[in-house]
Amino acid sequence: MTSARNKKVTRMALLAMLVAVLIVLAFVNIPMPMGLSITFNMIPVAIAAIAMGIPGGAIVGGAFGLISFLQCYGICGISGMGVALVTADPSFSFACLMFIQRFVSRVLVGVLAALVFRAAERTKWPMYVKGLLTGFSAAFFNTLFFMSLLVLLFGHTELVQNQMAGRSVLVYIVASVGINAVVEMIVAALVTGAAAVALKKARLIA
Repeated sequence: MTSARNKKVTRMALLAMLVAVLIVLAFVNIPMPMGLSITFNMIPVAIAAIAMGIPGGAIVGGAFGLISFLQCYGICGISGMGVALVTADPSFSFACLMFIQRFVSRVLVGVLAALVFRAAERTKWPMYVKGLLTGFSAAFFNTLFFMSLLVLLFGHTELVQNQMAGRSVLVYIVASVGINAVVEMIVAALVTGAAAVALKKARLIA
């Protein structure tokens, strides 16, 4: 009973630490063209998904999404694209769409990352590879959902239309996040791989 309680306390402490890391990372973005930026916020989400499964991935993913949503209003840092969109249309309905893009999608990313790790756990791959795959998938899904919803929900806006400049959706997405996505996926994969090994040694793997 005591051991189970200590394990629960340890995981709660890890959860709090990962959310704290997210808040710090919210101010450590590398600006890129078109109002987007390179961010490493998916790393804590991937680590939570590994250590605490679907609940952990969803909670930390939701924290990331909430921070990202607040940044559209200049809270916890600034999202150039988010601020520009909200400034163009500050209505409540528009804010709801922004919430779906920023928050709901990140919760889903955390859940999917946990499922990826769960699937990897069924293999005989080294823990580093399992963590690497989870970190990569988290960054990949984040980019996929974020950009897909950006075009789907806000593709009609003047801002996005001007950025697309008559290009196809696929070309616009690749041009917007090409470098960002590659850097985020590589860094997330490498760091999460190392974190997975550390979590395994600490016996914190769900």
